[in-house]
Amino acid sequence: MQVFLIRHPRPLVEDGICYGRFDVGCEDPLPVAARLRELLPAGTPVVTSPLQRARRLAEALHPQPRFDARLMEIDFGDWEGRRWADLDHGRLDDWAADVLHFVPPGGESAAMLQARVVDCAASLQGARVALVTHCGVMRALLGHWLQLPVGEWSQLKFEFGSVSLIELTSDGAALRYTNR
Repeated sequence: MQVFLIRHPRPLVEDGICYGRFDVGCEDPLPVAARLRELLPAGTPVVTSPLQRARRLAEALHPQPRFDARLMEIDFGDWEGRRWADLDHGRLDDWAADVLHFVPPGGESAAMLQARVVDCAASLQGARVALVTHCGVMRALLGHWLQLPVGEWSQLKFEFGSVSLIELTSDGAALRYTNR
């Protein structure tokens, strides 16, 4: 199966704001969709996070995208919408000490994020699919498929409005390209 992992366009949020699951708008998705459409095989089904920054791009790519809440970005709980600089530095240190299992107040851990997105991926069918989603989701999926330690997958970089292709076979996974 070919999985095209697509990151949403740049969000319309002030720099320095924690916006994981915070539902913010995005830059115009139409130019991004026009560019990405050339990289997707015709008829590729699209599954998307329901957050508007992903949803708007998915709707520009496909007449009937399927929405799946399991593709939403990590839930930072009480940190959502707040400035990173204003958060309790002790709690941020706790997070840095245990990236996989730390749970922000009222939120979810990276392990919880990975479990739900892997569950979503296990339900995918067909020869190919495009997932319009978020950086954290893409990191968690690639970390799982490529069997990377959290210290590696949590640092993967994906540009806004980019596509990365991974091919899944019974023998494993192969990353074909990133950030196109």
